[in-house]
Amino acid sequence: MAMTGPQKTVTRLVGVVLVMGALSWASVPFYSWFCAVTGFGGVTQTANAGSDMVLDQTIKVRFDASKERGMPWEFTPVQREMELRIGETGLAFYEAYNPTDRPVAGQANYNVAPFSAGGFFTKIDCFCFTEQVLQPGERVQMPVTFYVDPEIVTDREGKFVHTITLSYTFHEIDLPEAQAALAQDVKTNLN
Repeated sequence: MAMTGPQKTVTRLVGVVLVMGALSWASVPFYSWFCAVTGFGGVTQTANAGSDMVLDQTIKVRFDASKERGMPWEFTPVQREMELRIGETGLAFYEAYNPTDRPVAGQANYNVAPFSAGGFFTKIDCFCFTEQVLQPGERVQMPVTFYVDPEIVTDREGKFVHTITLSYTFHEIDLPEAQAALAQDVKTNLN
């Protein structure tokens, strides 16, 4: 049985909607992969230990915090900036507070500005590597350990960077299964 004009149009429109939905679903992981491979968007590096070389030259690192719309936490850097020698290991803290009456899980996305500094900003340890769960009323300080790679001073664009801004944006995620089950048990016992 052949399709009529309106049936063809509806079939094509459904196909377009499905393709657009699949593309939007794949856009976040694809963008993350693209940034990790190319360094675009100020993606940082990771290391297991600090730098072997520390220069006398210093660099200023600023810390920025924001939340995605609907994220109920309060989230701020403990200090707004620090100055350290290039290659020196730095330790900074961010504070998060859950003012709600329920456990809330969050994951932090990050970037570095200017983008040209991303390849030289190296994290040794960071709260952003794992999901965070805060219980009702819980306040925590979350560390990030990092250094700026000394190779920045010989890079064509990097050598002009004197200030780096490390930005985190927290967004709410689903509670891990164990936490969700515990929260459900508590809710059931209260009723």
